[in-house]
Amino acid sequence: MVLSIQAPDHNHISGTSMNLSPPGQSVGQSSRHSGLDLLRACAILLVFMYHYMVFVSGEPTFGWLSRIGWVGVDLFFVLSGYLIGNQLFKGLSQGKQLSFRRFYWRRALRTWPVFWLVLAAFFLLPELMGGNQPPALWRFLTFTQNYQLMPGTAFSHAWSLCIEEQFYFLLPLVAFLCLRLSGKVQHAFYLIGALIMAAVCYRYQMWQLYGLEADGQTRYFNAFIYYSSFARMDELLPGLSVALFKNAYPTRWAALAQHQQKLQLIGFGTVALMLYLLLNFAYIKGEGYGFFATVFGYSLLAMAFALLLMSALQPGSLLARWQVPGVATLALWSYSLYLVHKPIGFIINQQAEIQDWSGSTVLLLNIILSLAVSALLYKLVETPAMALRDRVYPDIFRPALAAAPGAKATG
Repeated sequence: MVLSIQAPDHNHISGTSMNLSPPGQSVGQSSRHSGLDLLRACAILLVFMYHYMVFVSGEPTFGWLSRIGWVGVDLFFVLSGYLIGNQLFKGLSQGKQLSFRRFYWRRALRTWPVFWLVLAAFFLLPELMGGNQPPALWRFLTFTQNYQLMPGTAFSHAWSLCIEEQFYFLLPLVAFLCLRLSGKVQHAFYLIGALIMAAVCYRYQMWQLYGLEADGQTRYFNAFIYYSSFARMDELLPGLSVALFKNAYPTRWAALAQHQQKLQLIGFGTVALMLYLLLNFAYIKGEGYGFFATVFGYSLLAMAFALLLMSALQPGSLLARWQVPGVATLALWSYSLYLVHKPIGFIINQQAEIQDWSGSTVLLLNIILSLAVSALLYKLVETPAMALRDRVYPDIFRPALAAAPGAKATG
């Protein structure tokens, strides 16, 4: 089955084309977008700092960054929405036809091999990898582990990967249905807005049930809100919107370059404001989870990150020009690093109790071993899988087939 559209402004689009989360450059592709690499590196560092506080040190080792580090996942969501959307919409706006088979196989070969390897370690070596009982294996294999997931289970941090995989599965299908029914890009923005509002309404209903200490049900907050696809998948949509705008309206997108400094200030300013609000009002002692932070905070944070993303994509912006040594490498390793840093922290903590290591020794070992294992997984698992993917399915499109105006599908 194939899918094609023509965007309102269907000139060939220029710009960096990248695959999805994790960084999706084809093997051997040398050019990278430094602004995106920097954002991805920031995302994984934030997650590492938060998890180090929660699962290793038990204290905010990195200060307020430890306390707010959970937003790294939200930044990953926004980046993923943009990266898959940019890959998809760039080709469609050029009249290419999407192959559902190629799309899904390329996604599978990018994310599944290293995930399966880490998953096998959790089930075969449970005492070494965390000691807790993981959910049923079929829930990991179907990427439904995040549904009603309670904290404390093994490999719980795979919840965000589940949400992304669900999004990757739904996106081409929803796009196909929308194009069959309408074919107008404006309607896609209306749908994105409606889906975000639906997530807001869902979070409001769940907050009433599980957000307040007075009701005695806050232990279910993570299961029905924080880990829930219904409450969190909308955070991929602002990034998707950026990709849609960039490719459907390239002239307007190019005009943003004239306002890059303003865009940069707005991006940093809105992110800073959201971080302040979430630091102080995400949870209010004596009351429970904050109404604003729970109901609107996730969506608004994703929108703020999307503004920062738009700034990073402008060639002359600070984020695009800021060349930080090691950032590109860290971005490449970020997927494997996300999967392994928690079990490595558990292993080191076990040894620290026996050897009576200092806190600085534990931190240094966590950093070194996490990076080393991530580098090995990227080299030995991710890179060969990407090479196979690019050899078997070099693209998600069928460029040899002529695209007709509007949407069409063939089997």
